[in-house]
Amino acid sequence: MTPFTFQSPSNILFEAGASRKIAELVEQYGASRIMLVTDKGVRAAGLTGDAEAALSAARISVTIFDGVVADPPSQVIESAAALCRDQKIELVLSVGGGSALDTAKLVAYLAKSPDRLDDIYGVGLAKGQRLPLILVPTTAGTGSEVTPIAIVTTPTSEKKGVVSPRLIPDWAVLDPELTLGLPSHVTAATGIDAMVHAIEAYTSKVKKNPMSDQLARQALALLSANIRRVFKDGRDLEARSQMLFGSMLAGMAFANAPVAAVHALAYPIGAIFHVPHGLSNALVLPHVLEFNLPAAEALYAELAGIIIRPGLQATSSRDRARAFIDEMISIGQDCAVPASLSVVGITRDDLKKLSEDAMKQTRLLVNNPRQLTLEDAYAIYSAAYDDSSNRSVRASNE
Repeated sequence: MTPFTFQSPSNILFEAGASRKIAELVEQYGASRIMLVTDKGVRAAGLTGDAEAALSAARISVTIFDGVVADPPSQVIESAAALCRDQKIELVLSVGGGSALDTAKLVAYLAKSPDRLDDIYGVGLAKGQRLPLILVPTTAGTGSEVTPIAIVTTPTSEKKGVVSPRLIPDWAVLDPELTLGLPSHVTAATGIDAMVHAIEAYTSKVKKNPMSDQLARQALALLSANIRRVFKDGRDLEARSQMLFGSMLAGMAFANAPVAAVHALAYPIGAIFHVPHGLSNALVLPHVLEFNLPAAEALYAELAGIIIRPGLQATSSRDRARAFIDEMISIGQDCAVPASLSVVGITRDDLKKLSEDAMKQTRLLVNNPRQLTLEDAYAIYSAAYDDSSNRSVRASNE
């Protein structure tokens, strides 16, 4: 068996209503002053209410930082870290989506370590200490609550990652009740994001390993079986629970077998045009799958056996791989995901800049099962811009 390293959080609490137990977890660390990192929308929706009430009842002082925005800019993170230091915070808690959780990871690290944010972009450069960290996701998508990764938007609108075991939280608290109010379009985009994590972990070229493979397969089974269900009925607690669990498993998978070209091409869309991350992934996913098909056919064929509905099974490896791609497209269609970059305000003139920025994501592209050039990136964006042009991409792979 190929040697591998696998890292995950020390503690996971999965339970409906788990956010009401936050004070009990905080008390384990003897922390009397904590910072809650979230965004205004999450707080206004009442999703932090149970945690705040529990902390208040336990007489734990809470400093609220609700200035998180999507694709968190470096200056927001640095501002929150400065506040954390000034308030002599002893523990960082985050309740929110991936942007809030990523922000909290870096706040907990920068508040305790002398490192500057600019000095720790990349893999393994954050080696200092951090404050205790508890992460509570409100979407079933990013898996950030179990990963050693935080994504930052720089002042030049480039997305950069900090990857370090120091960012893995002490507790990941998963409360499916917090996802019940997600709008259907957010449910769809974040759910497909989680599926991308599983797919890219399973096909990751550099660090693919048997533990990530098993987690990715189980994650994809849960997510594919429930995404249409929660899209149609967002109050279905059991389906929401399965989605949240699947998202976490996918997060654990890609934390150890990193994502690749889907994310590399999605990042510039989010950074430049402020398209939500899950939707950015969904927009390029079918076209990256098409591009990767010659190199990933056998792996796609294996995944087809997990997500294909009865009656759609095919015989040959090529047919199963093709059916897998078609089913992912079908999921997007059934969940009303936009099919073209033009729908989110991107013009054909923007594709060159997107391609150039995508090629800067070398940390991700090295994991892709098929080598991708600038010309390939442009072709993929072109296919995503005009979905009908995907026929030419597909034809080139036949």
